[in-house]
Amino acid sequence: MSRLVKHYYAGGNTAKGFYSLYDSVLDDLNRLFILKGGPGTGKSSLMKDIGKRFEEKEIEVEYLHCASDNHSIDGVILPRWGLGIVDGTAPHIIEPKAPGVIEEYVNLGTAWNSVELGRHKEEILGLNSRISQTFQKAYETFDEALKAHDDIEEIYISNMDFAEANQLTEELIELFYDDTSLVKEAKVVHRFLGAATPNGAVDYIQNLTEDVEKRYFIKGRAGSGKSTMLKKIAAAGEEKGFDVEIYHCGFDPHSLDMVIIREQDIAIFDSTAPHEYFPDRDNDEIIDMYERCITPGTDEKYEEDIARTTKGYKDKMKEAISYLSEVKVMRERLEAIYIEAMDFDVVDQIKEEIFNELNDIIDSN
Repeated sequence: MSRLVKHYYAGGNTAKGFYSLYDSVLDDLNRLFILKGGPGTGKSSLMKDIGKRFEEKEIEVEYLHCASDNHSIDGVILPRWGLGIVDGTAPHIIEPKAPGVIEEYVNLGTAWNSVELGRHKEEILGLNSRISQTFQKAYETFDEALKAHDDIEEIYISNMDFAEANQLTEELIELFYDDTSLVKEAKVVHRFLGAATPNGAVDYIQNLTEDVEKRYFIKGRAGSGKSTMLKKIAAAGEEKGFDVEIYHCGFDPHSLDMVIIREQDIAIFDSTAPHEYFPDRDNDEIIDMYERCITPGTDEKYEEDIARTTKGYKDKMKEAISYLSEVKVMRERLEAIYIEAMDFDVVDQIKEEIFNELNDIIDSN
Protein backbone atom coordinates (compact mmCIF):
# COMPACT_ATOMS: atom_id res chain seq x y z
CA MET A 1 0.00 0.00 0.00
CA SER A 2 1.46 3.35 -1.04
CA ARG A 3 2.27 5.86 1.69
CA LEU A 4 0.07 8.95 1.73
CA VAL A 5 2.73 11.63 1.21
CA LYS A 6 5.49 11.88 -1.40
CA HIS A 7 8.07 14.60 -1.91
CA TYR A 8 10.04 15.48 -5.04
CA TYR A 9 10.96 18.33 -7.40
CA ALA A 10 9.51 19.21 -10.80
CA GLY A 11 12.14 21.83 -11.62
CA GLY A 12 15.72 22.52 -10.63
CA ASN A 13 18.66 24.90 -10.77
CA THR A 14 21.04 22.92 -12.95
CA ALA A 15 24.11 23.13 -15.18
CA LYS A 16 21.64 23.62 -18.04
CA GLY A 17 19.90 26.55 -16.35
CA PHE A 18 16.48 26.24 -14.74
CA TYR A 19 15.25 22.88 -16.01
CA SER A 20 11.55 22.08 -15.93
CA LEU A 21 9.86 18.67 -15.84
CA TYR A 22 6.45 20.21 -15.12
CA ASP A 23 4.98 19.04 -18.43
CA SER A 24 5.52 15.43 -17.39
CA VAL A 25 4.55 15.85 -13.73
CA LEU A 26 1.28 17.64 -14.52
CA ASP A 27 0.39 15.72 -17.68
CA ASP A 28 -2.45 13.53 -16.35
CA LEU A 29 -4.27 16.11 -14.25
CA ASN A 30 -7.97 16.74 -14.87
CA ARG A 31 -8.11 19.96 -12.85
CA LEU A 32 -5.20 22.29 -12.16
CA PHE A 33 -5.17 25.65 -10.37
CA ILE A 34 -2.28 27.85 -11.55
CA LEU A 35 -1.40 30.50 -8.98
CA LYS A 36 -0.19 33.90 -10.16
CA GLY A 37 1.28 36.56 -7.91
CA GLY A 38 4.56 37.96 -6.69
CA PRO A 39 6.86 36.58 -4.00
CA GLY A 40 5.38 36.79 -0.53
CA THR A 41 1.79 36.64 -1.77
CA GLY A 42 1.12 33.39 0.06
CA LYS A 43 1.26 30.83 -2.79
CA SER A 44 3.40 28.28 -0.93
CA SER A 45 1.49 28.66 2.36
CA LEU A 46 -1.82 28.27 0.54
CA MET A 47 -0.70 25.04 -1.13
CA LYS A 48 0.87 23.63 2.05
CA ASP A 49 -2.32 24.25 4.02
CA ILE A 50 -4.55 22.61 1.42
CA GLY A 51 -2.16 19.66 1.15
CA LYS A 52 -2.17 19.21 4.92
CA ARG A 53 -5.96 19.24 5.06
CA PHE A 54 -6.17 16.49 2.45
CA GLU A 55 -3.49 14.52 4.34
CA GLU A 56 -5.77 14.68 7.37
CA LYS A 57 -8.54 13.23 5.23
CA GLU A 58 -6.14 10.34 4.40
CA ILE A 59 -5.91 11.32 0.75
CA GLU A 60 -2.59 10.74 -1.03
CA VAL A 61 -0.68 14.00 -1.50
CA GLU A 62 2.45 14.81 -3.51
CA TYR A 63 4.44 17.95 -2.72
CA LEU A 64 6.55 19.61 -5.42
CA HIS A 65 9.38 21.34 -3.58
CA CYS A 66 11.03 24.61 -4.53
CA ALA A 67 14.71 24.32 -5.48
CA SER A 68 15.33 28.00 -4.70
CA ASP A 69 13.80 28.06 -1.22
CA ASN A 70 14.13 25.11 1.17
CA HIS A 71 11.00 26.12 3.05
CA SER A 72 8.66 26.61 0.09
CA ILE A 73 6.77 24.34 -2.26
CA ASP A 74 5.93 24.93 -5.91
CA GLY A 75 2.94 22.64 -6.13
CA VAL A 76 0.67 20.07 -4.52
CA ILE A 77 -0.94 17.16 -6.36
CA LEU A 78 -3.68 14.71 -5.40
CA PRO A 79 -2.62 11.98 -7.85
CA ARG A 80 -5.47 9.53 -7.37
CA TRP A 81 -7.96 12.22 -8.29
CA GLY A 82 -5.97 14.01 -10.98
CA LEU A 83 -6.10 17.30 -9.10
CA GLY A 84 -3.39 19.87 -8.48
CA ILE A 85 -2.32 23.39 -7.57
CA VAL A 86 0.93 24.86 -8.83
CA ASP A 87 2.90 28.10 -8.67
CA GLY A 88 2.70 29.40 -12.23
CA THR A 89 5.12 32.31 -11.90
CA ALA A 90 8.60 32.44 -13.45
CA PRO A 91 10.69 30.40 -13.87
CA HIS A 92 8.13 27.59 -13.89
CA ILE A 93 5.73 28.82 -16.54
CA ILE A 94 2.91 26.33 -17.08
CA GLU A 95 1.51 26.06 -20.60
CA PRO A 96 -2.22 25.25 -20.30
CA LYS A 97 -3.78 22.50 -22.45
CA ALA A 98 -7.42 23.50 -21.95
CA PRO A 99 -7.74 26.82 -20.08
CA GLY A 100 -10.97 27.05 -18.12
CA VAL A 101 -11.62 23.35 -18.55
CA ILE A 102 -8.55 21.76 -16.98
CA GLU A 103 -6.47 24.76 -15.94
CA GLU A 104 -7.79 27.69 -13.93
CA TYR A 105 -5.65 30.78 -13.33
CA VAL A 106 -5.87 32.21 -9.83
CA ASN A 107 -4.59 35.77 -9.43
CA LEU A 108 -3.41 36.46 -5.90
CA GLY A 109 -2.64 39.98 -7.08
CA THR A 110 -6.26 40.84 -6.26
CA ALA A 111 -5.17 40.80 -2.61
CA TRP A 112 -2.37 43.32 -2.83
CA ASN A 113 -2.33 47.10 -2.42
CA SER A 114 -0.90 48.43 -5.70
CA VAL A 115 -0.38 51.90 -4.24
CA GLU A 116 1.77 50.45 -1.44
CA LEU A 117 3.77 48.36 -3.90
CA GLY A 118 4.23 51.42 -6.12
CA ARG A 119 6.17 53.12 -3.33
CA HIS A 120 8.78 50.37 -3.70
CA LYS A 121 8.84 50.30 -7.50
CA GLU A 122 12.53 51.07 -7.96
CA GLU A 123 13.60 48.65 -5.22
CA ILE A 124 11.42 45.88 -6.68
CA LEU A 125 12.82 46.43 -10.17
CA GLY A 126 16.37 46.51 -8.81
CA LEU A 127 15.93 43.33 -6.78
CA ASN A 128 14.36 41.48 -9.71
CA SER A 129 17.24 42.48 -11.95
CA ARG A 130 19.88 41.40 -9.42
CA ILE A 131 18.06 38.13 -8.73
CA SER A 132 18.02 37.33 -12.45
CA GLN A 133 21.72 38.16 -12.82
CA THR A 134 22.68 36.10 -9.78
CA PHE A 135 20.68 33.09 -10.96
CA GLN A 136 22.55 33.34 -14.26
CA LYS A 137 25.88 33.35 -12.40
CA ALA A 138 24.75 30.24 -10.51
CA TYR A 139 23.83 28.43 -13.74
CA GLU A 140 27.13 29.37 -15.40
CA THR A 141 29.06 28.14 -12.37
CA PHE A 142 27.09 24.88 -12.27
CA ASP A 143 28.08 24.46 -15.93
CA GLU A 144 31.74 24.97 -15.02
CA ALA A 145 31.30 22.36 -12.28
CA LEU A 146 29.82 19.97 -14.85
CA LYS A 147 32.86 20.43 -17.09
CA ALA A 148 35.09 19.54 -14.12
CA HIS A 149 32.86 16.53 -13.44
CA ASP A 150 33.27 15.49 -17.07
CA ASP A 151 37.06 15.49 -16.54
CA ILE A 152 36.61 13.04 -13.66
CA GLU A 153 34.34 10.89 -15.80
CA GLU A 154 36.91 10.70 -18.60
CA ILE A 155 39.35 8.94 -16.31
CA TYR A 156 36.88 6.18 -15.50
CA ILE A 157 35.38 5.97 -19.00
CA SER A 158 38.86 5.27 -20.39
CA ASN A 159 39.13 2.39 -17.91
CA MET A 160 35.62 1.04 -18.42
CA ASP A 161 34.71 -2.47 -19.54
CA PHE A 162 31.63 -1.60 -21.61
CA ALA A 163 30.87 -5.22 -22.45
CA GLU A 164 30.71 -6.04 -18.76
CA ALA A 165 28.51 -2.99 -18.10
CA ASN A 166 26.13 -4.11 -20.85
CA GLN A 167 26.09 -7.63 -19.42
CA LEU A 168 25.25 -6.32 -15.94
CA THR A 169 22.46 -4.19 -17.38
CA GLU A 170 20.96 -7.16 -19.23
CA GLU A 171 21.11 -9.25 -16.06
CA LEU A 172 19.18 -6.59 -14.14
CA ILE A 173 16.58 -6.16 -16.89
CA GLU A 174 15.98 -9.91 -16.88
CA LEU A 175 15.84 -9.94 -13.07
CA PHE A 176 13.43 -7.00 -12.87
CA TYR A 177 11.00 -8.00 -15.63
CA ASP A 178 11.76 -11.66 -16.45
CA ASP A 179 9.69 -12.48 -19.56
CA THR A 180 6.72 -10.51 -18.29
CA SER A 181 4.96 -7.90 -20.42
CA LEU A 182 1.78 -6.07 -19.50
CA VAL A 183 -1.05 -5.61 -21.99
CA LYS A 184 -1.32 -1.85 -21.58
CA GLU A 185 0.50 1.32 -22.48
CA ALA A 186 3.15 2.26 -19.96
CA LYS A 187 2.76 5.47 -17.99
CA VAL A 188 6.13 7.20 -17.71
CA VAL A 189 6.67 10.23 -15.49
CA HIS A 190 9.82 12.34 -15.24
CA ARG A 191 10.78 14.03 -11.97
CA PHE A 192 13.75 15.17 -9.89
CA LEU A 193 14.45 13.27 -6.66
CA GLY A 194 16.55 16.16 -5.38
CA ALA A 195 17.96 19.57 -6.16
CA ALA A 196 20.76 22.03 -5.61
CA THR A 197 19.28 24.49 -3.11
CA PRO A 198 20.50 27.48 -1.08
CA ASN A 199 21.21 24.96 1.71
CA GLY A 200 23.15 22.61 -0.58
CA ALA A 201 22.06 19.32 -2.09
CA VAL A 202 18.71 17.95 -0.89
CA ASP A 203 17.06 14.68 -1.90
CA TYR A 204 13.92 12.66 -1.14
CA ILE A 205 15.16 9.17 -2.01
CA GLN A 206 14.17 7.70 1.35
CA ASN A 207 10.65 9.10 1.14
CA LEU A 208 10.13 8.01 -2.47
CA THR A 209 11.35 4.45 -1.80
CA GLU A 210 9.93 3.90 1.69
CA ASP A 211 7.13 1.66 0.42
CA VAL A 212 9.22 -0.18 -2.20
CA GLU A 213 10.02 -3.77 -1.27
CA LYS A 214 13.31 -4.20 -3.16
CA ARG A 215 15.90 -1.43 -3.41
CA TYR A 216 19.15 -1.56 -5.38
CA PHE A 217 21.91 0.86 -4.35
CA ILE A 218 24.26 1.58 -7.24
CA LYS A 219 27.80 2.31 -6.13
CA GLY A 220 30.51 3.50 -8.49
CA ARG A 221 32.46 6.49 -9.72
CA ALA A 222 31.63 9.29 -12.13
CA GLY A 223 31.60 7.81 -15.62
CA SER A 224 31.11 4.21 -14.50
CA GLY A 225 27.85 3.85 -16.43
CA LYS A 226 25.22 4.34 -13.72
CA SER A 227 22.99 6.72 -15.67
CA THR A 228 23.25 4.75 -18.91
CA MET A 229 22.21 1.59 -17.08
CA LEU A 230 19.22 3.36 -15.52
CA LYS A 231 18.12 4.68 -18.93
CA LYS A 232 18.18 1.16 -20.39
CA ILE A 233 16.25 -0.28 -17.42
CA ALA A 234 13.60 2.45 -17.76
CA ALA A 235 13.31 1.93 -21.53
CA ALA A 236 12.91 -1.84 -21.07
CA GLY A 237 10.16 -1.31 -18.51
CA GLU A 238 8.30 1.11 -20.77
CA GLU A 239 8.58 -1.30 -23.72
CA LYS A 240 7.09 -4.08 -21.59
CA GLY A 241 4.15 -1.94 -20.49
CA PHE A 242 5.25 -1.20 -16.94
CA ASP A 243 4.64 2.22 -15.41
CA VAL A 244 8.02 3.85 -14.81
CA GLU A 245 9.04 6.74 -12.57
CA ILE A 246 12.23 8.31 -13.96
CA TYR A 247 14.19 10.62 -11.68
CA HIS A 248 16.68 12.96 -13.30
CA CYS A 249 19.87 14.29 -11.79
CA GLY A 250 19.32 17.70 -10.19
CA PHE A 251 22.79 18.80 -11.33
CA ASP A 252 22.86 17.37 -14.87
CA PRO A 253 19.24 16.83 -15.99
CA HIS A 254 20.36 14.75 -18.97
CA SER A 255 21.53 12.07 -16.53
CA LEU A 256 19.35 9.81 -14.41
CA ASP A 257 19.64 9.12 -10.68
CA MET A 258 16.79 6.70 -10.03
CA VAL A 259 14.15 4.49 -11.63
CA ILE A 260 11.15 3.09 -9.74
CA ILE A 261 8.91 0.33 -11.12
CA ARG A 262 6.17 0.17 -8.49
CA GLU A 263 4.27 -2.64 -10.24
CA GLN A 264 7.37 -4.77 -9.61
CA ASP A 265 8.06 -3.21 -6.18
CA ILE A 266 11.58 -2.24 -7.33
CA ALA A 267 13.68 0.92 -7.00
CA ILE A 268 17.22 1.28 -8.32
CA PHE A 269 19.20 4.44 -7.72
CA ASP A 270 22.61 6.07 -7.83
CA SER A 271 23.69 5.90 -4.20
CA THR A 272 26.82 8.03 -4.40
CA ALA A 273 27.44 11.57 -3.13
CA PRO A 274 25.64 13.90 -2.81
CA HIS A 275 22.84 11.34 -2.24
CA GLU A 276 24.86 8.53 -0.68
CA TYR A 277 22.94 5.89 1.26
CA PHE A 278 23.67 2.38 2.46
CA PRO A 279 21.38 -0.64 2.84
CA ASP A 280 19.34 -0.65 6.05
CA ARG A 281 16.66 -3.22 5.18
CA ASP A 282 16.93 -6.97 4.69
CA ASN A 283 15.97 -6.74 1.01
CA ASP A 284 18.36 -3.89 0.13
CA GLU A 285 21.18 -4.79 -2.25
CA ILE A 286 24.32 -3.05 -3.51
CA ILE A 287 25.37 -3.03 -7.17
CA ASP A 288 29.05 -2.05 -7.38
CA MET A 289 29.82 -0.66 -10.83
CA TYR A 290 33.44 0.07 -9.93
CA GLU A 291 34.14 -3.49 -8.86
CA ARG A 292 32.28 -5.01 -11.81
CA CYS A 293 33.16 -2.70 -14.69
CA ILE A 294 36.27 -0.59 -13.96
CA THR A 295 39.87 -1.70 -14.39
CA PRO A 296 41.25 -2.70 -10.96
CA GLY A 297 43.65 -0.13 -9.53
CA THR A 298 42.19 2.84 -11.45
CA ASP A 299 41.65 4.87 -8.26
CA GLU A 300 45.25 4.36 -7.23
CA LYS A 301 46.78 4.88 -10.69
CA TYR A 302 45.04 8.21 -11.27
CA GLU A 303 44.89 9.34 -7.65
CA GLU A 304 46.45 12.79 -8.24
CA ASP A 305 44.35 13.57 -11.32
CA ILE A 306 41.19 12.45 -9.55
CA ALA A 307 42.00 14.58 -6.49
CA ARG A 308 42.71 17.65 -8.64
CA THR A 309 39.59 17.40 -10.78
CA THR A 310 37.40 16.53 -7.80
CA LYS A 311 38.60 19.63 -5.97
CA GLY A 312 37.78 21.78 -9.00
CA TYR A 313 34.32 20.26 -9.20
CA LYS A 314 33.58 20.70 -5.48
CA ASP A 315 34.89 24.28 -5.46
CA LYS A 316 32.62 25.26 -8.35
CA MET A 317 29.61 23.52 -6.77
CA LYS A 318 30.23 25.41 -3.53
CA GLU A 319 30.47 28.70 -5.45
CA ALA A 320 27.24 28.02 -7.36
CA ILE A 321 25.39 27.19 -4.15
CA SER A 322 26.63 30.48 -2.67
CA TYR A 323 24.91 32.34 -5.53
CA LEU A 324 21.66 30.52 -4.75
CA SER A 325 22.05 31.68 -1.15
CA GLU A 326 22.50 35.26 -2.35
CA VAL A 327 19.31 34.94 -4.39
CA LYS A 328 17.48 33.66 -1.33
CA VAL A 329 18.43 36.76 0.68
CA MET A 330 17.25 39.07 -2.11
CA ARG A 331 14.01 37.13 -2.53
CA GLU A 332 13.35 37.41 1.20
CA ARG A 333 13.61 41.20 0.92
CA LEU A 334 11.25 41.14 -2.06
CA GLU A 335 8.83 38.93 -0.14
CA ALA A 336 8.87 41.36 2.80
CA ILE A 337 7.78 44.19 0.50
CA TYR A 338 4.87 42.20 -0.89
CA ILE A 339 3.82 40.84 2.50
CA GLU A 340 3.39 44.41 3.77
CA ALA A 341 1.11 45.15 0.82
CA MET A 342 -1.05 42.00 1.06
CA ASP A 343 -4.53 41.50 2.48
CA PHE A 344 -4.22 37.88 3.57
CA ASP A 345 -7.92 37.69 4.44
CA VAL A 346 -8.50 37.79 0.67
CA VAL A 347 -5.87 35.08 0.16
CA ASP A 348 -7.57 32.91 2.78
CA GLN A 349 -10.89 33.34 0.99
CA ILE A 350 -9.28 32.26 -2.30
CA LYS A 351 -7.72 29.27 -0.51
CA GLU A 352 -11.11 28.17 0.82
CA GLU A 353 -12.67 28.43 -2.64
CA ILE A 354 -9.94 26.21 -4.12
CA PHE A 355 -10.13 23.70 -1.29
CA ASN A 356 -13.91 23.48 -1.51
CA GLU A 357 -13.86 22.89 -5.27
CA LEU A 358 -11.23 20.14 -4.95
CA ASN A 359 -13.09 18.60 -2.03
CA ASP A 360 -16.39 18.67 -3.96
CA ILE A 361 -14.77 16.88 -6.91
CA ILE A 362 -13.50 14.14 -4.58
CA ASP A 363 -16.81 13.82 -2.73
CA SER A 364 -18.75 13.56 -5.99
CA ASN A 365 -16.65 10.59 -7.02
